[in-house]
Amino acid sequence: MPGFWTLAVASVIQGIMLLISYVAQNSFPKPLTEEEEQLYLEKLAQGDDKAKEVLIERNLRLVAHIIKKFENSGDDFDDLISIGTIGLIKAVNTFNVEKSARLATYASRCIENEILMYMRSKKKKRSEMSLYEPIGTDKEGNEIHFLDVLSTDAEAVAEMVSRTLDKEQLWKKLKKLPPQERNVLVLRFGLRGKGRKTQKEIAKKLGISRSYVSRIEKRAIDRLSEQFMAEA
Repeated sequence: MPGFWTLAVASVIQGIMLLISYVAQNSFPKPLTEEEEQLYLEKLAQGDDKAKEVLIERNLRLVAHIIKKFENSGDDFDDLISIGTIGLIKAVNTFNVEKSARLATYASRCIENEILMYMRSKKKKRSEMSLYEPIGTDKEGNEIHFLDVLSTDAEAVAEMVSRTLDKEQLWKKLKKLPPQERNVLVLRFGLRGKGRKTQKEIAKKLGISRSYVSRIEKRAIDRLSEQFMAEA
């Protein structure tokens, strides 16, 4: 199902670019209110992809907050950004309104589990690992053991992206894009630390229509996705 994989990787790449931008600027969008969250969840249930983007973007601060717990683990910060973002996207995709109180609570658990699973898989193969073997430390310096993080949730998308995606590679691939597509992504996601631009602002700056900016952005993210998939 090439279409599915392209869409999944594109979603991860878009989320990671947003998070890199927010971390660099130390500025995150405000969390959704309970009423706003419910509205977007209802739209998501009806297949609204834009609602999914909003739910991911407005909860990216959770990824930044949670990866701080693992700053002493020895793992690369960019890797943790990638893995944490994957956990957030999984949370949005699998959240059950009837079983969970708030998305943020569920997403925090998913993000942390995703990071711990990544640390576990790096340490040793599952069959060789003791249940009580330490796989890292939390922010307080306490050991985290394999027994703490047993989970059956391991998707191919997460494995594929986590192996191939970090900030340096992202920039290398951005440079391979046509200048117009690269410029739109840099402006759209504030990748040079100058703040994100709306599609309308980019359209005015480049002298083109907003709908054309939207098409360029989608095409550019699809190209990035294809590059990462080719290396997976």
